[in-house]
Amino acid sequence: MDRASLSELAPLLLPAPVRLARGEGFVEAPDDARPVVVVDEASVRGGGYRLSVDGAHGAGVVRIVVGRESDLHAALATLAQLRRQYGGRLPRVEIEDAPAFATRGVMLDVSRNKVPTMASLEGWVDLLASLKFNHVQLYTEHTFAYAGHEEAWEGCSPVTPAEARRLDEYAAERGVDLAPNQNCFGHLAHWLRLPKYRHLAETHGEWMFMQWPRSGPFSLCPVDPASEALVADLLGQLLPCFSSGLVNIGCDETFDVGFGRSREEVERRGGGDAGRAAVYFEFVGKVCAIAAGLGKRPMLWADIALSQPGALGMWPRLGGKGGVGDPIGLAWGYEPDAKFGQWCRTLREHGIEAWVCPGTSSWRSIVGRRAERDANLAAAAAARSEGATGLLVTDWGDCGHHQHWPISAAAIARAAQAAWNPAVEADARAIALHVFGDETLAAAAWIDELGDIDEPIRRANRIRNASALWTDLYRPETAAPVVADVDAWHGVAERLESLAGRMPGGVDELVAEELAHTVATARLAVDHAIAVRVHEGGELPRGVREGLAEATRRVMEEHVRLWGRRNREGGLKESCGHFERLLRRFAGE
Repeated sequence: MDRASLSELAPLLLPAPVRLARGEGFVEAPDDARPVVVVDEASVRGGGYRLSVDGAHGAGVVRIVVGRESDLHAALATLAQLRRQYGGRLPRVEIEDAPAFATRGVMLDVSRNKVPTMASLEGWVDLLASLKFNHVQLYTEHTFAYAGHEEAWEGCSPVTPAEARRLDEYAAERGVDLAPNQNCFGHLAHWLRLPKYRHLAETHGEWMFMQWPRSGPFSLCPVDPASEALVADLLGQLLPCFSSGLVNIGCDETFDVGFGRSREEVERRGGGDAGRAAVYFEFVGKVCAIAAGLGKRPMLWADIALSQPGALGMWPRLGGKGGVGDPIGLAWGYEPDAKFGQWCRTLREHGIEAWVCPGTSSWRSIVGRRAERDANLAAAAAARSEGATGLLVTDWGDCGHHQHWPISAAAIARAAQAAWNPAVEADARAIALHVFGDETLAAAAWIDELGDIDEPIRRANRIRNASALWTDLYRPETAAPVVADVDAWHGVAERLESLAGRMPGGVDELVAEELAHTVATARLAVDHAIAVRVHEGGELPRGVREGLAEATRRVMEEHVRLWGRRNREGGLKESCGHFERLLRRFAGE
């Protein structure tokens, strides 16, 4: 589709505005024509704007009314999208717009192998700002260059303090609040396996991660004063690099607490869930106090508090009128049945400000999970009626961070709509144009279709937090295959090959290569699934194993090549370990 054809369409805006009225005809509006801007707090509600294109304002052509100057970013993002579609000849429009959520954020995982280059990070800030996001976090476990802790980040290509300050300034210039993020309790196995930090672990033994047995270190020991000292050191280095008034201190999934060194204290506090909650919140309160002492308002994942009756009564209170300044509760869940409304209502009843945190459904998937993604985002957006003040969409990198950026970006674009105007579904054509620069308007719909090629199998198996493709390909050798016969997998293969035959043609070279590699990886998973079922109960023939091994090598080589286009080298070897394990399996080792 060429520019002339785009001009024949109604405005494709992302997120779609609350109200748009189209007038007759077009108005000449050169790119260098400055809009007339009026600041009128009395007539525009929080975060909103009015934008008109009617030619009645002389050379300005475009008139923008905002309640605060800081709200101008959103209006200018809309104007930029109009120019992208129509060029210098804009349609006559009247737009009235305002966000559903005051805070609209994205959390990008930079600790599960992939640490993006600065060019990538700055480009993503530009994209997120253009989609009217105003908050970003980079999830960190060990990938910040903490002085005195070189052992923890050696070989990981960490973000340096200077880079954090530079990105913070870059984001602020575009109306985006870049908040620091450091997990301060659990998810610290990388640290705690190292000799220097081994003594800080809650346990190096056995424990239960929900219903799954685990072993080895995971969380800091909450009753060891040295754990608090480590957190104080890390936050003391990290937080001054950011101008944001917020910090995410993590503290999720600390299921090992009470299984090791804190066991005696848990029993002294009453034992069971109540004792664990008491020990958990005592340490979390100390972390919150450290953050507050450094001038930041903490936020933390609310899963532990919401999972234990009575635990919310122990939520840290930092003071302030009406609880202002107390930690924000981050209610997260990544499936369609996530109880965002119930969680937010519970948090609000305990005087806790709540944000909802859905996911992109990109990780552990290869192709994404379109159906689950959309339902999960809708459930999160609906929690605004229960008092949620922010929406933070999370893009995790579990198990090697194998999803490519276009899969995540398509989901983040859907989240932009859910956070700004959930009453309207995002237009896939607008996502194609404004996220991927695709003037054929096909890319986003294609990615959506790709994300559902294995949906019947994952639905039948009730697979959560992963696709059937991923689960079947990367399962441990001792685990049973996903329950689906060879005909079901042939159906996946047919859907995949149909998509492979009509790859999006309007995207840039890198996106095209990433999508082609996504298809190749999915094809490997499907070929493996079919082979396993054709030869069910027996060893794969040598020729089949050699074919799968060769396909795996090709996929891994392209994984390595593409990695460097957006990411730093650190973490690549670990990410490739998943392919290496497949190669050993196919070699019969």
